[in-house]
Amino acid sequence: MKKIDYHRELNSAQLKAVESIDGPHLVIAGAGSGKTRVLVHRVAFLVEQGVGPEHILLLTFTRRAAQEMLRRASLLLDERCKNVSGGTFHSFANTILRKYAKLLELNNNFTILDQADAEDVINLIRTQLSFHKSEKRFPRKHAILEVISKSVNKSAEIGAVLFAEYPQFIEFSAEIKKIQQEYNKYKRQKSLLDYDDLLVFLKNLLTKHETVRSALSAKYKYIMVDEYQDTNKLQAHIVCLLAADHGNIMVVGDDAQSIYSFRGANFKNIIDFPKIFKGAKIITLEENYRSTQPILNLTNAVIAHAKEKFEKNLYTKKKGGSTPVFIDCPDENSQSVFVAEKILELREEGVPLKDIAVLFRSGWHSNDLEVELASRNIPFAKYGGQKFVEAAHIKDLVSFLRIAYNQHDQVSWLRALLLIPRIGPKTAAKIIEVTPDRAKLEQLWQNNEELQKLFALLKEVDSERDSPAQIIERFFGYYQPLLKIKYDDFNKRLNDLDSLLRIAQRYKTCEQFLVDLALEPPERMIVEPARKDQDDSPLTLSTIHSAKGLEWHTVFIIYVAEGHLPSYLSLETEEQVEEERRLFYVAATRAKVNLFLLKPHIDRSPRSFMDAGGSVFTQVSRFLEQGGVLEEFVDVKKNAGFDELDMLELEDIIGEKRNKNKAFFETPDEYFHNE
Repeated sequence: MKKIDYHRELNSAQLKAVESIDGPHLVIAGAGSGKTRVLVHRVAFLVEQGVGPEHILLLTFTRRAAQEMLRRASLLLDERCKNVSGGTFHSFANTILRKYAKLLELNNNFTILDQADAEDVINLIRTQLSFHKSEKRFPRKHAILEVISKSVNKSAEIGAVLFAEYPQFIEFSAEIKKIQQEYNKYKRQKSLLDYDDLLVFLKNLLTKHETVRSALSAKYKYIMVDEYQDTNKLQAHIVCLLAADHGNIMVVGDDAQSIYSFRGANFKNIIDFPKIFKGAKIITLEENYRSTQPILNLTNAVIAHAKEKFEKNLYTKKKGGSTPVFIDCPDENSQSVFVAEKILELREEGVPLKDIAVLFRSGWHSNDLEVELASRNIPFAKYGGQKFVEAAHIKDLVSFLRIAYNQHDQVSWLRALLLIPRIGPKTAAKIIEVTPDRAKLEQLWQNNEELQKLFALLKEVDSERDSPAQIIERFFGYYQPLLKIKYDDFNKRLNDLDSLLRIAQRYKTCEQFLVDLALEPPERMIVEPARKDQDDSPLTLSTIHSAKGLEWHTVFIIYVAEGHLPSYLSLETEEQVEEERRLFYVAATRAKVNLFLLKPHIDRSPRSFMDAGGSVFTQVSRFLEQGGVLEEFVDVKKNAGFDELDMLELEDIIGEKRNKNKAFFETPDEYFHNE
């Protein structure tokens, strides 16, 4: 039998975490400190110590992460580790709910709504209730769903969410509550669950059915949660309920990397863990295996100013390393030119494009850079935009599969029917209404050839017998002519549909494919320009939120300026500013060797008060100015790309515009303060 030398494999802090078995434990894992290694080795250690794999539960934020950890644990020890239960909160909830569906008066073949489908249902209810006819601007479907979702995930009243985050809609509190009630009723009638329902129903199962909770707690005697700083209030409650009988819970995370409050993540979950689980042992991982010490000195200094935190000071045993560089460029295009030229220079030095990333706070920050990269034929992949499964043509084809699996799925029926020529919303509603009545249905379809084809296909396929790939292939031929009618760029979209088919071929059942499509949607790179060097993987452009957990040899962070990072939309409360600080920290800790921080000296973006003269001077981000961070830990290159004379001329031009528009022009500080 294989014997693991944990003392050789792990540093002292990691070893302490791995060998801690019973009781509650909080592992504060600094960026790049090997938290995945700890989780992998702890799974192996528990199994090695005689804990049955079936008694271990590993909860992560992507199923891919759980699968990879268990794969590595199996290689480390043996195949027993593959029998550990691992997955996301949502996939775990899905499995448990399908098993205990009857206790909650659910059908076990319920369909999971993705966000776009949920928004469509909200819009339908909003229209049926005539709230869209309000004299004042009533919130749109996306905003309504966001409010409802935050209410659920934060375990807060609709009114409280509106007051804190959407004060402009506070007068519609009663109407949104009514929409929420109707939305829940609609889902229950149609056997539909959205993402939040999976967690709500699981929590209800655990709180209202003590025998089930007790059985699950007995089954999962050792629970581990990854990225605990990203959990919401509901998820934290579920963890507490599962661990209530034995208290054998280890959560791993980094308070300094809590950046998803907009998704409902609760920073307090990790901060308050020792208060919730009395006697919890705190283990801090501080040795960094990613970055050089000069980069860590900068990030340590920035996060040291956080108002609420677990103390840690990251260090590395790596020798040397260059100091992070700050470049104050003349304007946005100069910033783009600098980045593009530096990237080409790095490639000449042997750094592959795939090992370089440009990070930014908001998606639009890279617009000018994308044009510059394209003009130089530098291939790139951008992350942080539309997800693959949210593309209209993907949702179109998937709607046919959803209907084949669950003929009560009215959201998918509506989408599929509206693709057919000569069928509008009213006709579609009639068809959906009479779907159970075969005779009435035949009357409606007899004059529509496409509708006849659709129902003939639905008769032929069997979601229990046929694989998802087989069903998609059948409907692919039906959908192709409709695709050509609906989209001018149908040829480009065909490639995506081929990708969907290839993904479907990995699955045996429709249920698992549809569950994964809803809970673990595949990512697709959007690579531009069209001309791409086949021997060179693309450069990464990414929002900071999409870059978490990744690392690159060289990282550029653009728009490191007040109003951009931190965003002017996140300056109202101390909590918002603190999360912006953590965003900067996450971005900077992605760099292994080189870190470049840039800002345009002159900002001409639309968000920079265009009607007030078209440009403003930017101020360096407060996160670099606090405590002299910029002077002590950064190599400052001011006015890069232009000389002192150019600088004076620019200041004169801006000064003239400021004087001409004095009544309207404000400095960023004045503007943000007034906001």
